[in-house]
Amino acid sequence: MTKILLLSDTHSYMDDAILKYVAQADEVWHAGDIGNLSVTDTLKKKKPLKAVYGNIDDDKARLEFPLDNQFMCEDVSVWMTHIGGYPNKYNVRIREQIKERPPKIFISGHSHILKVMFDKKLNLLHINPGACGKHGFHQVRTMVRFKINKSDITDLEVIELGKR
Repeated sequence: MTKILLLSDTHSYMDDAILKYVAQADEVWHAGDIGNLSVTDTLKKKKPLKAVYGNIDDDKARLEFPLDNQFMCEDVSVWMTHIGGYPNKYNVRIREQIKERPPKIFISGHSHILKVMFDKKLNLLHINPGACGKHGFHQVRTMVRFKINKSDITDLEVIELGKR
């Protein structure tokens, strides 16, 4: 079983509230708009990290992290990208690829809007963890955590970190 902490849109912000949940995870996944790489450096010192760069990230982040990160976690295929869209409205850049090879979990960030929804057409779970940084129009800072046990995704929980 792997305990995942999923976050996005830190925009260079890191605090003890985030790190408390990092300590409880086996892996941390960051869905882009990292900001300063000190954020991911801090995360990597604590737990294994998978990440993508977002639209605000500079050349250093783009050299370190991919635009799309497709990987397996136990028996679950995952596709993470920053600007991915939502079921029935996926980003045109990746729409056909998702239809041809749908992952079991599709993760995006960018909107700062927390959404967890099941795409019945493609039989995948879409997760946008919202934003855990303080920059943006979101009112409440959020992250998501869940467990992967072989091919099962369980115990999905929204974490609210308070007002931005």
